[in-house]
Order: sequence, then C-alpha cells, then structure tokens
Amino acid sequence: MRKGLNLIARNYNIPNVGELDIVMNKGRCLYVIEVKSRLENNLQSPIDAIDRKKRYKILKTTRIFMLREGYTDYDVIFLAGCVTHNREGVVQKIEIVPFE
Repeated sequence: MRKGLNLIARNYNIPNVGELDIVMNKGRCLYVIEVKSRLENNLQSPIDAIDRKKRYKILKTTRIFMLREGYTDYDVIFLAGCVTHNREGVVQKIEIVPFE
C-alpha cells in the first residue's frame, strides 16, 4: 500500500474454482498476489509451490473475478509473495516475484 496500491479483495473465493489471496490495483492495473510461505532451508522455495495446476486455478479465478467485479478492461500482473520463516514462525525473508 505504501507504493500507492489499493486493496480490492483478500481471500476472494469462488467455490469449486479457486481463491485469490490478495487483489490490489493501481490505476488500470490489477495485481493478483499469491502468498506462499516455507520454512527456511526447505528444499522447495515458496515460488515452487505455485505449480502449473495452481497457476491455472489462479488464472481462471482471476477471469471470473474481473467479470463479476467490473475489471474487464484492466491489465493484470501476477505476483507471488514468497515468505520464508524459521521454526519459531519468525519471518526471515519476504520477496515479491512475478509469475506467469
């Protein structure tokens, strides 16, 4: 939000389709953010958890969201909020990474 983005939706769920963790906008651009966290030193990074099947569900849910909420003429940027934490749950690192 400090970068001028506005929160539109959080945990936007469409039963039997999927869920969008965070949807924000700035101007005529939507930012769809999938949040993933992993324990530090895990072999799999948070971005690896967004596999092809998950990306398809995010895309399908985003299309429906845009139609229902009136954002059909907006551009979309898909981002992953990658959070790494230690065993106590203390956040060690946060990265925002684009994905397609």
